[in-house]
Amino acid sequence: MGYTFINIENPDATRNRSYGRLWLAGIFVVLVLCFLHWGGYLLVAPDSLPDHVDATVVLQGSVASEKARVARAMALLQQGSASRVAVSVPKESYWGEEVAAIARQYFEKKYGTELAGRVEFCETAADVNSTEQEAQDLSACIQEHRWKTVALVTSNYQGRRAGMIWRKTLPKRDPSIHFSVDGVADPEYQPRGWWRQPLYAKIWFTEFTKLVWAIV
Repeated sequence: MGYTFINIENPDATRNRSYGRLWLAGIFVVLVLCFLHWGGYLLVAPDSLPDHVDATVVLQGSVASEKARVARAMALLQQGSASRVAVSVPKESYWGEEVAAIARQYFEKKYGTELAGRVEFCETAADVNSTEQEAQDLSACIQEHRWKTVALVTSNYQGRRAGMIWRKTLPKRDPSIHFSVDGVADPEYQPRGWWRQPLYAKIWFTEFTKLVWAIV
């Protein structure tokens, strides 16, 4: 004698599970959209600059980034928001030329002798290849000039990570030095719509990885 089993499922339970899946899918979509919209700003430092600093320190970067950073630092100098500008440069170029001497000529030609005379060049070792190593070298330069308030001028996407690294480095050198981070709009990266451009996305993923590593 055979038996037939009929699986009678509660329609309300099935409906509730369907609603639950839709809610989860909706939440996931909202989170993804929020990430795409605001995720680019995760890299940007939230610092605000004081009315005046002893010096702005321009960190090293690509050619395009360096131009934007130098322009911002010199604008602060012209406005009277900074007394001096310090530019991070390697001691020698690939061809053995002294970088500071070449840079001096550039500043005198572009900004005039008077403003160029208020620019210092902080040399770093030839093997510097990280923000942490650059911070260590530049900290010595800052101490040498006895600057107590400093604004780090770097690209917007590097601002948060640079701030974290410098906050770990400077107190070891001189806890009396106060600094803030000025994240400059970079031609190679825009926080808004960062996922639409391959270059922006590449910079975001690279910098976000470095940020996580710095936190760890």
